Amino acid sequence: MRIAVLDDYQDAFRRHPNFQALAAHEVTAFTDTVKDPDELAARLAPFDAIVLIQQRSPLPDAVISRLSNLKFISQTGRNTYHLDLAACRRQGVTVSAGGAGDPSVTAELTWGLVLAALRHIPEEVGNLKAGRWQSTLGTRLRGKILGIYGFGRIGSIVAGYGRAFGMRVLCFGREGSLARAREAGYEVPSSRAAFFSVCDVICLHVLLTPETRGVITAADLAHMKPDALLVNTSRAPIIEEGALAAALLAGRPGRAAVDVFDDEPVLGASDPLIGMPNALCTPHLGYVARETYEALFGTAIDQILAFETGAPINLVELPAPR
Repeated sequence: MRIAVLDDYQDAFRRHPNFQALAAHEVTAFTDTVKDPDELAARLAPFDAIVLIQQRSPLPDAVISRLSNLKFISQTGRNTYHLDLAACRRQGVTVSAGGAGDPSVTAELTWGLVLAALRHIPEEVGNLKAGRWQSTLGTRLRGKILGIYGFGRIGSIVAGYGRAFGMRVLCFGREGSLARAREAGYEVPSSRAAFFSVCDVICLHVLLTPETRGVITAADLAHMKPDALLVNTSRAPIIEEGALAAALLAGRPGRAAVDVFDDEPVLGASDPLIGMPNALCTPHLGYVARETYEALFGTAIDQILAFETGAPINLVELPAPR
């Protein structure tokens, strides 16, 4: 098979320990992202199989319907909201989606952003390189209130970090999150407004679904303290479109640290958050660690080999034609 690997920015797929298992196949790794459907369809036209890294490239009907050679999609991770599964069924494309990264990887980056933002680490490093010595006052964590919105695999780890740093931890989210948080011994505030208004640091850990798109609203952000920090290492669209930039300009919250953006990859510093002095921005590094990539790519390779033998694994159920 001819196999395309999309959005492999670090060209890491071909360095995977099991890459030689695909020696009988022709593998092409693309280290950039093509967003235009016509260009993406032209790029993928020769290929029999596609490896997708998380949700970096959507494959809508406008692309899939033009890929007459495509037989198989090997998705890393289980989330498939970026794929037109009905188009896959119509075109006879098999989809496998399996494997999950270690939640501690994103949790660690989240805590790194908390520390970097509150102690002004990037700014002070830049100042030191420019010949200046100490220009900011940091904020300690002990005694402050940490808010976890979404107490799941990642949120529960970040909550533990907050406890270890001597913070009071509050949790909020949907009923499942609240039940898990209470069971783990964490405090749940009386209302949504109380959660956003009392916390000094709020970390968002919400899976993007149609139901959670825009779940954090401008009104929520307006409740936050003027010296509070909002951290988002989940997905940008869980915040109402444009609300975070507007909130930072208005001064509630006073700061944000974000690893995710509405339109990725962000090139040329084109997202408005990147130029804001009270926003610390990183290029979606949450799951970008060697161990995570080895696990995800290992599953992607296994899925390809299983499909080749006629016994595909981690099959995604495709919707019946209407």
